[in-house]
Amino acid sequence: MKYVVREKMLAIGDDYWIEDEEGRRAFYVDGKVLRVRETLELQAPDGEVLAVIHKKLLTLRDAMTVERGGAVLVTVRRKRLAFVHDVFRAELASGEELEIRGDLIGKEYDIDYAGDRLARISRRWFSLRDSYAISLDHPDADPAMLIAIAICVDRLTDKDATD
Repeated sequence: MKYVVREKMLAIGDDYWIEDEEGRRAFYVDGKVLRVRETLELQAPDGEVLAVIHKKLLTLRDAMTVERGGAVLVTVRRKRLAFVHDVFRAELASGEELEIRGDLIGKEYDIDYAGDRLARISRRWFSLRDSYAISLDHPDADPAMLIAIAICVDRLTDKDATD
């Protein structure tokens, strides 16, 4: 299954839809304004909150958390000592780790778990530069979590590019 993200809409306070490959609205991203820290809600089309994304405050390295049901599900940050490529890691609450590797700024990267690709993020499927797809490659993958991780990587790399 592929999901389409139109990145020009990824500004704080902006709300936008993520569509599936058939053009149906699959997820709604609600950017919360007037909060102390950057906050986004990933919602199902019916308004059910599937994940809450927060920018972590007071950390040495920028990080974002994805919460579900009030508990931290995953923390996303740049991997230490990644000299050759941009590499992020997503540490799950269970202690397991997902690796995010590739051209993060160019939106051509994979999210892997123990050497298995869970998702590929790519612009190649589009002629428009303001869109990219999140393709889920594993049948048991959690779409909301992987989309939330991609949003975190987007935010963290956009911040790096503007610094």
